[in-house]
Amino acid sequence: MTTNLPSGTPGTRDADAAPAIPRGTLVDRFGRAHHDLRISLTDRCSLRCTYCMPAEGVPWLARSTMLSTAEIVHVARVGVDLGIREIRLTGGEPLLRVDVVDVVRRLTALTTPDGAPVEVSLTTNALRLPALAAPLRDAGLTRVNISLDTLDRARFTELTRRDKLVETLAGIAAADAAGLHPVKINAVAMRGVNDDEVVALTRFAVERGYQMRFIEQMPLDGGHTWDRTEMVTQAEILERLRGAFRLTEVPGRGAAPAELWHVDGGPATVGVIASVSAPFCGACDRLRLTADGQLRACLFSQTEVDTREVLRSEASADLVDEGLAAAYRQCLAGKKAGHDIDDPTFLQPRRPMSAIGG
Repeated sequence: MTTNLPSGTPGTRDADAAPAIPRGTLVDRFGRAHHDLRISLTDRCSLRCTYCMPAEGVPWLARSTMLSTAEIVHVARVGVDLGIREIRLTGGEPLLRVDVVDVVRRLTALTTPDGAPVEVSLTTNALRLPALAAPLRDAGLTRVNISLDTLDRARFTELTRRDKLVETLAGIAAADAAGLHPVKINAVAMRGVNDDEVVALTRFAVERGYQMRFIEQMPLDGGHTWDRTEMVTQAEILERLRGAFRLTEVPGRGAAPAELWHVDGGPATVGVIASVSAPFCGACDRLRLTADGQLRACLFSQTEVDTREVLRSEASADLVDEGLAAAYRQCLAGKKAGHDIDDPTFLQPRRPMSAIGG
């Protein structure tokens, strides 16, 4: 699905019909206000995690199709004008983008219509954080989410197909030292792979002041091998945790994807993102922009709205802004009530997670 510039623009076609959305609001047909934009900076990654892509990787996006920094900022600026308040940079591995510090600096310079700063965070595998944590902090990055699925070096190597656990741990420590707080640790719980480390990972995080988050494995792998019956559920994760800790539910989740529990009375917390067994679609406030400029309303969307076509048109600046606003409206108009993973008609997205952006 693509979107085009407004009617009357020379050399363009009429935009697809979409409900009018007042400036300053991004509300879908189910009444959900959207304030969070996930921006993928690249589909490339320095690891080959088994739950994400095959050993040989996946076909990369052509570099000519990927948005420039100026184009990323342009799409983000229009989104901020319409109601975006938080931006999360993702990938692939976003720190592989050579100008990532400049991207952060330019995005953190954006302000909302009422003058408030935009919060910019980043999800990473941490391998480049020893060199980049301090520059990213100085550019305005607020915090990081770091993937760490195991504390065992041999298991890490088997899972990611790279012997990089030591470097990952160094990157986590660098983020902590740079003050990118809270440092959130994300682990995908996998049966027979790392589900026996749920307690150890939580203890590792709690002892260092990090926030541990477990994620149910989702059908977003490049090889399309996901099996619902093999997934480790939130209930199983909590059962393991309750065998070692006293958990107290934290109220006031809001639109956050993770449901949180205080560990042994707090202040430390552990969270579970139960996208499959306990979906939180009813409170979703997120939109996604892929590295090649496609707006997506959901990780599991089968449709996308093209912003690159709008950005690279020969229209005036005002008409480009209107075209981008129309792209946001069209994206929201197609957003479903939920992802329907448990519906018999569910189809896994054609793009893998690395090409969508987490």
